[in-house]
Amino acid sequence: MQSTSSTAASLIAPGLALPGWADRLLEQPGEGNFFASRLWFDTVLANALPDDATPVLATDAARTVLLVLVRRSGRLASLTGPYSLAWRPLHDPAADVATRHIAARAIARALTGEGPVTLELIDPALPALPAFLAGLRAGRAFAAPFDHVGNWYEPLGDAPSWEGYLAARPPTLRTTITRKLARARRSARFQLLRAPGPALEAGIAAYEDVRARSWKPDEPFPAFDAALMRAAAAAGLLRLGVLWEADAGRAIAAQYWILDRTEAGLRRATVLKLAHDEAARAASPGTVLTAMMIPLLIEEDGVQVLDFGRGDDPYKQLWAATRRQRIGLVIADPLSPRGLVALARQWAGPLVRRLSGR
Repeated sequence: MQSTSSTAASLIAPGLALPGWADRLLEQPGEGNFFASRLWFDTVLANALPDDATPVLATDAARTVLLVLVRRSGRLASLTGPYSLAWRPLHDPAADVATRHIAARAIARALTGEGPVTLELIDPALPALPAFLAGLRAGRAFAAPFDHVGNWYEPLGDAPSWEGYLAARPPTLRTTITRKLARARRSARFQLLRAPGPALEAGIAAYEDVRARSWKPDEPFPAFDAALMRAAAAAGLLRLGVLWEADAGRAIAAQYWILDRTEAGLRRATVLKLAHDEAARAASPGTVLTAMMIPLLIEEDGVQVLDFGRGDDPYKQLWAATRRQRIGLVIADPLSPRGLVALARQWAGPLVRRLSGR
């Protein structure tokens, strides 16, 4: 591919899909990273964009590298929000490292007049990240990293099985599963939904009903989960589980997972949302439902990695033993007053926390 140092910044209106030319830079749902796919970004743009936000696509003229951003209060940031689990620069797979470096340099020059840009939910082990950062520096933009959120996940090995996975869990969780699962099989009904249709719509309604009776706060974007479930189901990537009270006919737990692949091509299942009825807490319906879902993900879908999403919630450490840090980057021009202040504040943060003992 021919390299270029020219720049272009494109704007798209809130609620619209990404332009067609972005397809060659996006992952294909089911074949790559779901959170770098058109399905994901278009669903976020249509259903989870704040009223005061404007989407911005930052790309070089040859469209070798693309940053899907959002502008709020005059500042640019990655298009991430309460539902995002990962974000990364999108690269043309046909471009070599040198070309991506030049493209990142061009993007840096386009962003220098924007003031500090904040990117979140980046995997620091992303193979393309070093060339991207080097290109930014060459374009007179420095990136100061910061720890953002944790991500708990469980690699299942070459021959995964529910029995092997369960044997590796803490004894307290194994005991709870054995005891509560046997009781739930007598008093509850499990339903797994994958495909679009009336059954899925009833399942979505059950999920929303359970969530309203859970401990969780109100959704900032109430239409998002249903929209994502419908889109993922149409692509064959949704696994929505619902646990029903057999006698009352009311859902007491619900959760949905998305299937995709890791950077290494491993089949992955990521739980995006889970909730249970607080009134049924004594029966551990959330634990029971997870213990019903995971065997099917492993044995029917061939999942090799279980991902429990963003955050260090204590329960995740029962279901997964491996943690990685998602980072953020503050990108700014150190030769501008605003940029220098932003970078200095970011670089000084860890030192201040160490000196204060935090």
